[in-house]
Amino acid sequence: MDGFIGRQRELAALGRYFARVGTGDRPGRAILMRGRRRVGKSRLAEEFIHRSGVPSVFFTAARESRADQIERFIADVSASNLPDASLFETETPGSWDSALGLLAQAVPQDKPSIVVLDELPFMIAEDLHLEGKLQRLFDREFSRRPMLLILIGSDLSVMEAINQYDRPFYMRASEMVIHPLTPADVAQKLGLPAAEAIDAYLITGGFPMILDEWPDGATAWDFLSATVPDPTSTLAVSGERTVAAEFPPEAQARTLLKTIGSGQRTFSSIAKASGGMPGTSVQRGLQILTEKRLVTAEVPLSTRPSKDRRYHITDSHLGFWLSFIEPGMPEIERGRGDLTLRRIKRSWTAWRGTAVEPVIRESLRRMDGLPEATGAIGGYWTRTNDPEVDLVGADREPVAKEITMVGSVKWLESRPFDQHDLSELIVHRSKIPGADAATPLYVVSRSGCDVHGVTHVTPEELLHAWT
Repeated sequence: MDGFIGRQRELAALGRYFARVGTGDRPGRAILMRGRRRVGKSRLAEEFIHRSGVPSVFFTAARESRADQIERFIADVSASNLPDASLFETETPGSWDSALGLLAQAVPQDKPSIVVLDELPFMIAEDLHLEGKLQRLFDREFSRRPMLLILIGSDLSVMEAINQYDRPFYMRASEMVIHPLTPADVAQKLGLPAAEAIDAYLITGGFPMILDEWPDGATAWDFLSATVPDPTSTLAVSGERTVAAEFPPEAQARTLLKTIGSGQRTFSSIAKASGGMPGTSVQRGLQILTEKRLVTAEVPLSTRPSKDRRYHITDSHLGFWLSFIEPGMPEIERGRGDLTLRRIKRSWTAWRGTAVEPVIRESLRRMDGLPEATGAIGGYWTRTNDPEVDLVGADREPVAKEITMVGSVKWLESRPFDQHDLSELIVHRSKIPGADAATPLYVVSRSGCDVHGVTHVTPEELLHAWT
C-alpha cells in the first residue's frame, strides 16, 4: 500500500489491543500513542479504524482555547458514525467533563468502537486538570464499554509523563511508540540500493510525508533538484512546521536548535554562537530540547568518566533542514533555489559524513556478530579532538568496564578504507581508555575495504540490521 510501507507491525499491535476490547470485567481499553510530528501516528490510527470497520470518532486538537477545542470536538462527534452521535446535536457541553461524559453515552454500549483523541498535549495545555478528568471518566464510563480509546501526542515528554506512577492516568493505558520508517523501509519504498537508501533516510528522516514526494528509484540529487526550488514542497515546509509546533517564535530553545543545526556541538560553542545568551538560559534551553527528544546529548564512551558532552539534532531530516533549507528559504522564495542546491552540493559530503554516524551506530546496536560482550555503541573524543573516534563498542554506558571494539566510518564514494586509514585507526585505538592492541577493529565503509585485520561492515549489512 503506497505511503504505508513498514507499518504492518504497528497495525498488528493495534489489532492485538483491539482484540481485548469487550473481554473481562472492564471491556474498555486505552492506548497512549506517541511519536515525533509527521511520523504517521494519525495516519496509522485512521488506517486501523478503516480496517476495523467499527463505529468511531477521530478528534484532532489544535493549539487554541479550550472553548474552541470543545466546539470542534462536538462538531466531529456529531458528524461521526457513532450510533448516538445525535446527542451532541441537542446538547452543548461547555466543559471536557460534560463533553466526554456525553461521548460515553454516544458510543455503542453492546459492540466495539474506537475513539481517538489526537494531539492530547494541546488539550492538556488548555486544561491542566484534564488528566484527572480522563481518569475518572475512564474508570466510571469508558472502561465499562467495549471501546478502544487511543490518545495520541507528538510532545514526547508530555506523553511519557501521563503514564507515570504519580499521574492520574497511571496504569490505565498501554503505551505504543511510533517511530519514523527505518532505513530498510525507505529502501523498500523507494527501490534504492543500500547506500543510496541510507542517503534518502538522512534527508527525509524516514518521515512518510516527505518520502511520498520522492519518486521511485530517484537518486538523492534527482529528488533535491526537484524539491529544493519549490517553496511549497514538504521538504521545504516540514522543518518550519516542526519548530513552530514545538516552540513559540520567541523561545530561546528555538534559537539553540538552529545553532546546533548550523554545526555547533559543544556547550561553549553553542553559547558563543547564540548571540550572548546567558549560560543559565543556554543550559535550560538545552534541557528543553533534550526533554522533547529534538536534541541528543552524548559523552565519550570509554572506561574513564567524561563531562565533554556534545549535542546533535536527533532527527536527521530536521538537521538537514536547519543546515540547508532554512537558511536558503529567502533564495528559494525568490526563485533562486539553484543557489541553495549549489550550497548543498558543496557541503553534502561533510554534512553526510557527520549525519550518518548516529544511524550507523544504531544499525550496529541491532546487528548480530559484534563481540559478545557489546552492550553499547558510541564514539570517543577529547576536548582537543585528539583522538576523535567514530565507533566504540563497550559492555555498558556511559562509563564502560570493558571496551569490546573500536571502529571508523568512511562514508565516501571516492575511495575505500585503505592502509593509511588503518594506521590512523590503530593510533586512535591506543588513546582510548580501556582499549588495547587486542581490541577488535571495525570499519563501516560505503566504498569497500582494501586492508586485512579489520571487520568490514557494508551498507547492505547496515540495512539488513533493520529488517
